[in-house]
Amino acid sequence: MREKQLTEMIKKKVTEAKEVCEGDETSDECKVAWDEVEEVSQAKADLRLRLEIEKKDPLEFFCQHNPETEECRVYED
Repeated sequence: MREKQLTEMIKKKVTEAKEVCEGDETSDECKVAWDEVEEVSQAKADLRLRLEIEKKDPLEFFCQHNPETEECRVYED
């Protein structure tokens, strides 16, 4: 569900960026518009990565965000 929303947002941001950049591709507004596209694209990539990790091992995902917990301690001999 969230991935679909991000895909739609990327399409919307690309369309907006093209419109903003129509007259002047070097303007600050144009650069900002494409930065927004990149940020949303990165959010989607991060979501995909997070979903892949969750599929593999829930404890691994948990430990990435809570390394200080007892369940996530690593003991070396």
